[in-house]
Amino acid sequence: MASIETTSLTISELREFASFTSGEQRYIKRSLDIGLGRQDAFRLWARNDEERTAIRSQYAQYQQLKTLRSAMPDGAGLDGIEEFMGRLMRISAFDLGQDRLTCFAAYRFLYERLLGADVRPWLPSAFCAAAALPQIRPERRKLLLQSLSEAAATAPGWSARAPTFYPEWVAKEAA
Repeated sequence: MASIETTSLTISELREFASFTSGEQRYIKRSLDIGLGRQDAFRLWARNDEERTAIRSQYAQYQQLKTLRSAMPDGAGLDGIEEFMGRLMRISAFDLGQDRLTCFAAYRFLYERLLGADVRPWLPSAFCAAAALPQIRPERRKLLLQSLSEAAATAPGWSARAPTFYPEWVAKEAA
């Protein structure tokens, strides 16, 4: 029975990933390679000097992920919240500022994989805070904030189930 549930969850995650734009899919896979240390992102993803510079910046920003994973507040208390939310908002602002993630769903998909299922309750507030920063262009800020559904913003609880699908680079075969 557990295998059927896991398969169903994986299929659901595959469908969600497929609903993202090709640019979002590319950015999520690249970000997972960088954030999880899976692949050499420069070799796989850099098509030009601009992308190499962006990847270098992303490597620098993502150095905070280890600290975030271990600093996640637990319970309803406020202890440690400013350090955790400050760092999460900073990395979120970086990712949103790259203009590759166009909605909360793509952001949530990425961050659940970068930080684990326990981060879910923190994502709506981090997303809103980062999207509302003046560093985000006003027209983009509006689109990002409108992408957060009322249900996601006011959820009474979050699943603790870990993601099962982690998209990766797929090499194209020469014809």
